[in-house]
Amino acid sequence: MKQNKILWVDDEIELLRSHIIFLNEKGYNVETVTNGEDAILEVKNKNFDLIFLDEMMAGLGGLETLAQIKEIKPNVPVVMVTKSEAENLMHDAIGSKISDYLIKPVLPSQILMVCKKFLESKQISVEYVSKDYLNDFNEISRRLLMNPDFEEWIKIYLKLVGWDMELDEHPEIGLRQTLVEQKKECNQEFSKFVEKNYKRWVGSVGSENTPTLSTQIVGKYVLPNLKNFDGPLFFFVIDCLRLDQWLVMEKHITNLFNIQKDYYYSILPTATPYARNALFSGLFPSEIEKYYPDLWTSSKDDENSMNKYEKDLLQLLLNRKKITLRNELKYVKIIDPEVGRSFEQNVYSHKKTNLMAVVVNFLDMIAHGRSDSDILKEIAPDEPAYRSLTNSWFQHSSLLNTLRAIATMPKAKVIVTTDHGSIRALRGSKVLGDREASTNLRFKFGRNLKVDDKHALFIKNPGDFKLPKRGVTISYIIAKEDYYFIYPTDYHKYLSYYKDSFQHGGISMEEMILPVITMESKT
Repeated sequence: MKQNKILWVDDEIELLRSHIIFLNEKGYNVETVTNGEDAILEVKNKNFDLIFLDEMMAGLGGLETLAQIKEIKPNVPVVMVTKSEAENLMHDAIGSKISDYLIKPVLPSQILMVCKKFLESKQISVEYVSKDYLNDFNEISRRLLMNPDFEEWIKIYLKLVGWDMELDEHPEIGLRQTLVEQKKECNQEFSKFVEKNYKRWVGSVGSENTPTLSTQIVGKYVLPNLKNFDGPLFFFVIDCLRLDQWLVMEKHITNLFNIQKDYYYSILPTATPYARNALFSGLFPSEIEKYYPDLWTSSKDDENSMNKYEKDLLQLLLNRKKITLRNELKYVKIIDPEVGRSFEQNVYSHKKTNLMAVVVNFLDMIAHGRSDSDILKEIAPDEPAYRSLTNSWFQHSSLLNTLRAIATMPKAKVIVTTDHGSIRALRGSKVLGDREASTNLRFKFGRNLKVDDKHALFIKNPGDFKLPKRGVTISYIIAKEDYYFIYPTDYHKYLSYYKDSFQHGGISMEEMILPVITMESKT
């Protein structure tokens, strides 16, 4: 095991001899010098893992020495040891990039704590993370045997996502594959659970044993925030946002808003034309087709043809609920950076808008674009990298700047959610169907569809699932777990092309269990 090297710089080093002996006994290799000039020479010629630096020394002072050390070895942690508690000195030291500071006289226990913090925290953390994960692994496995309900599935998913994030910070632990296999097992059981219960859910919306579904989001979270509220309400729908991606984004805005998270289940298929229209309208797809046939005009399930009427559907929902806004409902769909920047620049003009609905399409474009871009596949080869890509986008996005601007508006509220998530599709499933069957990878509708029922939910009567009938002989299939559908023609070509792509439309925790975030500005 590597012995950590420490440099201690103090012009009264002999008075600290007992501390140095103590550290040596704890396994640290401590070298000492009595002035700044010698410290700089030592740093030039040797590698140290940690430096203790006296603030007040004859000759070159502590801050001057610190500045030169940082020029030579900018990444070595330096702990300032000082007799003074003057605030301006602390500001100067922190501004000069010290890692920590101690006030004399220092106790051996304080020194040891600092050493462990900078030299052993990673190792200590790894030990505890490994132990905690194995405990949770066993707990999740136990829960799977107890027939979890929809609320317990949310808890299981939150636990798994939490470990996803934790292991991102500790890739050296080697537990990632274990977590991947456990998520796979959980999605297998989750798919069985959804297949068994979904038909009942859509038939008993709002009942005690039914989760909150897409059709309830506006009524449950948006409309109550319009009552007796004279500030602006912004309703953001970030297309294809998974819970783990939101948690990455949330870190950048916790200082701006008071944040509350709830969770809901997307309807099936977990695809934009179905789930997002259901979210804005408060209706299932079959109900939209029945009551507003002009707003369900195409048999093609693509973004452009089937999501043109989100503002209209939301306004109709407001009308049905007899909600009268103070001013006109506003809506914008951000489909490229230019539209995003324009909205960011004009967001203050909405500080008196009663309800501003915003659809953000960027994450969906990343998910689709990754299938076609070797560069994106290289940048985001796996889920940790996919989260990192989300983080990089959000940090530099107009969306973050827009939220920062909203946070300065008095009484502003923000509801953030999504229509569906996405899953990393890893296993192909051969599907047969007629020439007119839809081309989606995670769900299909058409005549004479055939697929392994272990890989998909087969829906013979779409009406039972509140899906458009589209014709007497039309059926649907919806992929389970991480399967994706491939036709026999050029099977191996497309099997390889779409493997390891992020897809949506099917049944998985990642696609169905979604966050609803309510935020109030701290202004």
